[in-house]
Amino acid sequence: MAFSRSTKPVGKGMENGSETTPLEKHAMFFDTNHDGIIYPWETYQGFRKIGSGVLLSVGASIFIHLLLSSKTRPGKWPSPLLPIVVENIKLGKHGSDTGAYDSEGRFVPSKFEEIFKKHARTNPNALTSGEVDELLRDNREPNDYSGWIGAIGEWKILYFLAKDDQGMLPKERVKAVYDGSLFEQLAEEHASKLKG
Repeated sequence: MAFSRSTKPVGKGMENGSETTPLEKHAMFFDTNHDGIIYPWETYQGFRKIGSGVLLSVGASIFIHLLLSSKTRPGKWPSPLLPIVVENIKLGKHGSDTGAYDSEGRFVPSKFEEIFKKHARTNPNALTSGEVDELLRDNREPNDYSGWIGAIGEWKILYFLAKDDQGMLPKERVKAVYDGSLFEQLAEEHASKLKG
């Protein structure tokens, strides 16, 4: 099922021409061959493209695919290739998150703003490492260990990749991860650094 970055693939249960959700756009960056399925080696390539080192790229690829493959392939036998199906990425949503994506993978602006109202004390438009830790603690649901791990992994990687020179995670970078544009931005920045 090939598809462009602006519309969903036509497939079982999909309406022709329906809009791609921000969560799908977020995942689609890693679908290097645009077939609607992401394999660990594609995630690795994506992380390298945005400037991640080899160890982070390998670790993130393994972590992401172990957590999401079975969730995005409902009713299918586990695959040793650990594929993630982009059109089902909403099924990979976990607990203990911010709620900035709804259950369908759509962006929820009020929940996004809440992140900064509650936690951005040093700068109203950015988060420090400590404020990210506080956000993670505040969003923990009791006994939701897999949700805790998912949230920690996502936010720690985001902070590492998108913080500025002062160690702050800017609001516009966090919004870009939610609207699906951050990875393209990081890839362009990394490409510019390699040229310069």
